[in-house]
Amino acid sequence: MRRRAGAERPGGRQGPTRGEVAALVDHTLLKPEATEADVRALTEEAAALGVYAVCVSPSMVPAVKPSGPQKICAVVGFPSGKHLSAMKAQEARLAVAAGADEIDMVIDVGAALSGDFDSVRAEVAAVRDAIGEHVLLKVIVESAALLSLGGDQTLVQACRAAVGADFVKTSTGFHPSGGASTRAVELMVAAVGPDVSVKASGGIRTAADAVAMLDAGAKRLGLSGTRAVLDGLAG
Repeated sequence: MRRRAGAERPGGRQGPTRGEVAALVDHTLLKPEATEADVRALTEEAAALGVYAVCVSPSMVPAVKPSGPQKICAVVGFPSGKHLSAMKAQEARLAVAAGADEIDMVIDVGAALSGDFDSVRAEVAAVRDAIGEHVLLKVIVESAALLSLGGDQTLVQACRAAVGADFVKTSTGFHPSGGASTRAVELMVAAVGPDVSVKASGGIRTAADAVAMLDAGAKRLGLSGTRAVLDGLAG
């Protein structure tokens, strides 16, 4: 009989329940072809699943009408990160004005790979200044790309350059290098310490994947196939 991810694991450790994981999920829809009707359906599903937030493109924030306590998250500089810092800041400002509670911004991955962490630091500061301290800020570092093209230390330094962020986040889910990995999450947790959290996102499709990311230290999960993940959990 297959053991559900929320059941007892080797050594007597109890895995997280469905409700516990749902409370850490950003239920996500970032496809370019997404319509307002799709976003409204996402919002309804988010309430039914009991997730923490919905995550959408900035233009779709006005279409999100939570029927529960869900937060609204918008992405900025997505998915390439190759936008001007001033444009990222303005996009974030407009998303917050439209109702976003949280912002997930993509760094300039090329700047990190070239060692220009001052630029990364400056663009994070620009977005933080644009949205104020009351809005939660997550910084997407595209961990798979940094690991494959730059190595562990590049990922560590990119995370440490996210000064002023509340979270560092693994991935957009759109980069060909891949999405989240437990190795990346562990490196990121160690890099930022206790004052900044880690969000794992990109390629998390099963309950086992989700639990592995949480075991590695992630405090939030970005999921598009949320129901399938939660259906694999007990409770």
